[in-house]
Amino acid sequence: MSSSTKGLICCTLSQIASSMMRSNGMKVARTFKYDWLVLMLLVVIEYSLHFIHPFYCFVGKGMMTNLMYPLKSDTVPFWAVLIYALLLPMVIFVVMYLRKRDIYDLHHAVLGLWYSTTFTAVITDAIKLAVGWPRPDFFWRCFPDGKDVYDQWGNVICHGKRNVIDDGHKSFPSGHTSWSFAGLGFLSLYLAGKIKAFDHKGHVAKLCIVIFPLLVASLVGVSRLDDHRHHRQDVIVGGLLGITLAVLCYLQVFPPPYHAQGWRPYAENVPTRQAMETQNESRLGERSSAIGCISPTASRSPLDMESGGR
Repeated sequence: MSSSTKGLICCTLSQIASSMMRSNGMKVARTFKYDWLVLMLLVVIEYSLHFIHPFYCFVGKGMMTNLMYPLKSDTVPFWAVLIYALLLPMVIFVVMYLRKRDIYDLHHAVLGLWYSTTFTAVITDAIKLAVGWPRPDFFWRCFPDGKDVYDQWGNVICHGKRNVIDDGHKSFPSGHTSWSFAGLGFLSLYLAGKIKAFDHKGHVAKLCIVIFPLLVASLVGVSRLDDHRHHRQDVIVGGLLGITLAVLCYLQVFPPPYHAQGWRPYAENVPTRQAMETQNESRLGERSSAIGCISPTASRSPLDMESGGR
């Protein structure tokens, strides 16, 4: 990386930081401090799950027919998943912030994205450890020399490397697929809201922008099948898990993309709603005081007044 590029990046980051300070960015973060604390707890839980031994489910000789696919390297390594499912959406959020200078939008987009991916990671890895289902290439992980050995009950006796065997029991569901749909699914919803893709004006071309992140996530799932790392049901469940959590987390911070205000976060409307409620309360107070000031005779009809006078 050249010095001029580094200087440009540092300058941009400093501008963003100073702009966030001027726009009460830290105040917004403090308002949602408990959300960030829970998020950090989820990150710690996800990190801790990697030190837990997976359950070894029964793998008999009759099951090996579907578990003898060759070992292959990953077409999409996991570090690439972190880049396109987490880093890329955050870059787009920052670009939108530099255009709109909306600190609520930046904060809630980042918070929602991190919750979507972290929730998905915790649930995915917890299920992987609990189920312990073997991958399609489990045979060669368990028996790298091709000589299979079984105990008296017909279960495998593996003599491969421990970490390779452990990873071989983490087939269900697909982590690459769930992460991809969690991050790119959130990004797809975010873009749909920003470009007003469902504004009933008939601009079908907007759907290309919305569908493209989902297409990339789908292709990642297909690559897991091509690499013989997952079964079809692993990829399907992983995709459903990721997109479900992406929708749930998105709707916590943004209105639905088809909503008239779908381009702005919920928190941005809080001051406006509070001001409207205060204004309504003041109006109600004025009306009640005005009613209290009306004399008792003002509400009586002329006939009542004449009868009273007699």
